[in-house]
Amino acid sequence: MNSNAKSVFSKIPNLNKTLSFVIISGTLLSTFSCKEKKDTFQARGGGGPTIVDVIIVKSEKVSDKVEVNGTIVANEFAELRPEVSGLLTFLYVPEGQTVSKGTVIARINNADLQAQLSRSKVQLDLAETTEKRLKQLVAVNGINQADYDLAVNQVNTLKADMVYTQALIDKTIVRAPFTGVIGLRKVSEGSFVTPTSIISTMQQLSNLRIDFTIPETYQKYVQKGRNVEVLLDQNSGKRETARIIALEPQVNQTTRNITVRAVLNSGSTSPGSFAKVYLNASTNKNSIMIPTNCIIPEAMGKKAVTVKGGKAVFVEIQTGDRREDVVEVTSGLSVGDTVVVSGVLFARPDAPVKVRSVKSLNVAK
Repeated sequence: MNSNAKSVFSKIPNLNKTLSFVIISGTLLSTFSCKEKKDTFQARGGGGPTIVDVIIVKSEKVSDKVEVNGTIVANEFAELRPEVSGLLTFLYVPEGQTVSKGTVIARINNADLQAQLSRSKVQLDLAETTEKRLKQLVAVNGINQADYDLAVNQVNTLKADMVYTQALIDKTIVRAPFTGVIGLRKVSEGSFVTPTSIISTMQQLSNLRIDFTIPETYQKYVQKGRNVEVLLDQNSGKRETARIIALEPQVNQTTRNITVRAVLNSGSTSPGSFAKVYLNASTNKNSIMIPTNCIIPEAMGKKAVTVKGGKAVFVEIQTGDRREDVVEVTSGLSVGDTVVVSGVLFARPDAPVKVRSVKSLNVAK
């Protein structure tokens, strides 16, 4: 410090005493502040028993129901196609209306076949007349039997040709294969169609069926004549019933599933619609059920946390059927055990825990 600065500070009274007080005060505040932070951290880090909520394990009566997806199918379904190629000369497709079996839906141009059939009829008339004359002559030995046999063969050949021509004509006519509701028209009159062309579709909407697949382990629960529950409308939540009418005899080797077909006893919907099928796989049984959030998954199994003697005890469990929020425990827990439902992640083996509340299964899940 130079002489000028010393002269300035010397003129201020009690400056040295003030600076000393400020330095000492700052040091004391810093000391008390550090001690307070250290004591707070130690209080928080010391910890106490983990606060948990629990349930008391009870034997619940549950029904083992399997939920699978199904598809609604019509009792009868057909794609209306022509058997031969040609020009469409007639078309009758009353879209969305019921059509009786045998109704003519479409005709293909068959003028050439009709002409051939007419020619065969004329030839047949002449052949039959000739056969009658020769029959009279052969009776009086006027001609050889061989000549008469040729005339009879000619008659039979022409009749066979007419039958064949008529069969070709029938192929040019498309008829309703059964009584049902016809779909939308796919072609117009005057179009050239082939056997790959779809004129329209027909469906029989009475006795709608539902097809669904189930795992092979449930095969014994899908016997013919047994009823299943079906949910057709997801919004209403109303369940209908369906009766099983057939099962695919072979299990799918890829998915290990079985295809089942049932007929709806009630309810109405459209073919192709999605439906939920609920299969009652067993009668009501007593099982131990716990919320799914109680389970701790591990690489080699599953565990649950129980409370015994005020401490957390981890037990290995085996699970069975699973519901939306609860799961069945087949081994590891007994009726009366106290299972932790909240605070599971903070519990440690043999660490003290404090039970805050005992909840019911419906509230805890």
